[in-house]
Amino acid sequence: MKVSDYIVEYLIQKGITDVFGYPGGMVTHLMDSLGKYEQDIATHITYHEQGAAFAACGYAQASHKVGVAFATSGPGATNLITGICNAYFDSIPTVFITGQVNTFEAKGASKIRQKGFQETDIISMVAGVTKMAVYVENPKDIGRVLNEAFREADTGRKGPVVLDIPMNVLRAETDEASLPHEEQCCHEEDDSSEECGWYQSCLEEILKKAERPCILLGNGIKTDNRVEQIREILRKCSIPVVSSMLAVDIIPEDKGLEGIYYGFIGAYGNRTANFVVAKCDVLICLGTRLDVRQVGGKRENFAPQATIIRVDIDENELENKIRQDEKQFRLSLSSALRILDAVMSTKQHYESWLAVCREIKQRIKYIDEKEPNRIINAISYTVPDAYNVVADVGQNMVWVAQSFRMKERQRLYFSGGHGSMGYALPAAIGIYYATRRPVVCFCGDGGFQMNIQELQFITRERLPIKMVVLNNMSLGMIRHFQEMYFESNYYYTMENSGYTVPDFCRIANAYGILADHIYDTEGTGHMEWEDEMPHLYEIMLQNNTVVSPKLEFGKPNQDQEPLMDRALYNYLMEL
Repeated sequence: MKVSDYIVEYLIQKGITDVFGYPGGMVTHLMDSLGKYEQDIATHITYHEQGAAFAACGYAQASHKVGVAFATSGPGATNLITGICNAYFDSIPTVFITGQVNTFEAKGASKIRQKGFQETDIISMVAGVTKMAVYVENPKDIGRVLNEAFREADTGRKGPVVLDIPMNVLRAETDEASLPHEEQCCHEEDDSSEECGWYQSCLEEILKKAERPCILLGNGIKTDNRVEQIREILRKCSIPVVSSMLAVDIIPEDKGLEGIYYGFIGAYGNRTANFVVAKCDVLICLGTRLDVRQVGGKRENFAPQATIIRVDIDENELENKIRQDEKQFRLSLSSALRILDAVMSTKQHYESWLAVCREIKQRIKYIDEKEPNRIINAISYTVPDAYNVVADVGQNMVWVAQSFRMKERQRLYFSGGHGSMGYALPAAIGIYYATRRPVVCFCGDGGFQMNIQELQFITRERLPIKMVVLNNMSLGMIRHFQEMYFESNYYYTMENSGYTVPDFCRIANAYGILADHIYDTEGTGHMEWEDEMPHLYEIMLQNNTVVSPKLEFGKPNQDQEPLMDRALYNYLMEL
């Protein structure tokens, strides 16, 4: 059989139902093989390789399988890099297959820039943003390499793998019997019972002295598919819970846990969540790497009264200490949650501490409510539970995280660490194919234009994706920076300064998609969710929108801009 046929058979055996890509000369054999097996695996051709990469990310995030995308050599491969980075920083299991020029055309060790047409050394380019990047030169290596690729992508701290395969390798005939189909050593080893016992004793000892403990949930809970498990654990105890921005959907509004959840922390986080962390005496961090956006510019200001317990499977992340005396548990989430369950199921409830948290929430509930937040909140109550939600990067991302009220089945997807504008629209495609459930996709006017060509994919396949473009006719996040730090010199971020936007409804109509303008909160009541057709809603905002609250660099998380009344701030800090 051809090597390209073997690759496709391998993907089918791994349970991959959908792959994403863009045609090119060096992957024609792979495309031909995918066509032969179209009854068993669906191939989705996007209109840009970056779109294929983000779609693969969305597919992996929503399915908990490995996402797969392919592209040809040269510009095809380099156009995948933004999606590869996105997968790396958000720990998304993905395998990217790039075509390469024939081995006899390759420049090899020669110092010339290029020998074959569209020859580009993609492996060296992605080496720093992948778990594994391999140039496959020998057809006999393909089985072993695929096993290694899937193992690396989907175990430990998950992430992307790149396989660069020359065209003559893809078309090579090989002995099917000589290639190992079975996965070898692809299961993670459990943490030892001795280790788990020691960590459990340590946690029990810390919690014995705790009066104000708090649990911080991160995106790792989602990437490791532990959402239902953590919900079950939290039902057994009464302890305040906060999250990172990427994990705001773990505790939904209608699941009976909202009474212990106080929002997401960090620079753009909920004031209540930041106050809870500032006042807790133990902070248990699960599935979060505690980056600068979460802890603030001065680490000593973060949870200053707390014993910080960090659980992470990646020992490299634990080298980035928040405090010198933090307690580090190098464990898989599965082991950590078993320990947490055992400890918390016998622990007393913290009613007086929860009463303090509730008072904080009540006192500052409406301080930062702005029109975009009200619009997002109103939309969230109308979106059916069957919908998944994805948001792009920019002000729209923060408004969605702050104000979209999640239902039980809904999941919310972001581009987190890489923070890539243009992520949401193609990711929505991947999320749909992973779940076969409709998707609502929030974008700003800037990010929406970055992969706007995927509207043709959505209309071609008639996907049930509702697109909500929050149009403030500016690059709002950067414009706000210019207000704060550059005396409102709006270079290149607003109309008449080098940035303009089109009428998105007319563009959607040109693609064959229904579209409507919405001008206020009342207009959100006319949005259609029950049909199975794509639809674009362009929400017209003032161009001076801001995200609020927002942390000034170096200040404690709970002291966000605009500053609270000092008497109220001091009162809450003394509770």
